[in-house]
Amino acid sequence: MTTHATRQTLVPRRRFLGFVAAAGATSAFAATAPAVTVQVWKDPNCGCCRDWIVHLERNGFVVGVVDQGNSAARARLGMPQKLGSCHTALVQGYVIEGHVPATEIHRLLKTKPQALGLAVPGMPIGSPGMDGAVYQGRRDPFQVLLVQRDGTTTVFSNHS
Repeated sequence: MTTHATRQTLVPRRRFLGFVAAAGATSAFAATAPAVTVQVWKDPNCGCCRDWIVHLERNGFVVGVVDQGNSAARARLGMPQKLGSCHTALVQGYVIEGHVPATEIHRLLKTKPQALGLAVPGMPIGSPGMDGAVYQGRRDPFQVLLVQRDGTTTVFSNHS
């Protein structure tokens, strides 16, 4: 009878240890999943661009920066000038123009629409990178646009 009780105790322990080992392996796999890299072209003196990059990094992106301005990159990548802002980025084949929130970039990468990318034209106050203390909490409404390869746009999201 004692042997039987010991055997019953050992089975749950083995299951528990197996569960712990599996959980550790799953966590190790998740920790080694490759981070998404974003390449950003910006002016070297632009503070709001630096703040947008910090926003991306805080939201899990790895960011590479080219401090040579973004006009040539925007044109080369096919983003229409009328949608221009102070920085242009490339992530997994999508062009990102302006102060697009990281949540919208994550959604773009998850849904994978047939499109050129996303744009927040201009520099709306309250958008990521344009939301520092100097703006005293001011938030202007803005739209994130889904940009097609032919330059047409549809609203991807509204922010207020």
